[in-house]
Amino acid sequence: MINTKIYKAVYELAEKLMKAADKEDRQAFDALYAELKAICTDNENTDKDHPEQWETLADFTEELEDALPIYEQALEKAIAINSKDHISSIAFSMATLQVELGQTDAAIKSLQHAKTSAHGIEDNELKAEIDELLETLTTG
Repeated sequence: MINTKIYKAVYELAEKLMKAADKEDRQAFDALYAELKAICTDNENTDKDHPEQWETLADFTEELEDALPIYEQALEKAIAINSKDHISSIAFSMATLQVELGQTDAAIKSLQHAKTSAHGIEDNELKAEIDELLETLTTG
């Protein structure tokens, strides 16, 4: 379970990051991003570590190549605590990036991983998105 205080801080930072991105306020965005990154690194490998903060960090990482290893890290943490919701959403996000980067085989693997984990979750919209993208990639 994610620490409530950290969850709140991450959630608030995510909201502020979206506003900064909408306003194209580069300075604010960079400062907020650095703050979010600090939360992740400060809590890493402590009992406050959680995939959610890493997934959020990856979501706001602008360079696709830089975002992938952060999703990878989030995924490892989600697997460690066996959080099917996080595994599914992180693997799906990874797959969409891999598609953009032209890494179709890797994307298919990520989607299959997401699909397996999604069996145990209630988010039907995510399940549908996973199935849709997987079908698009495998029926070429």
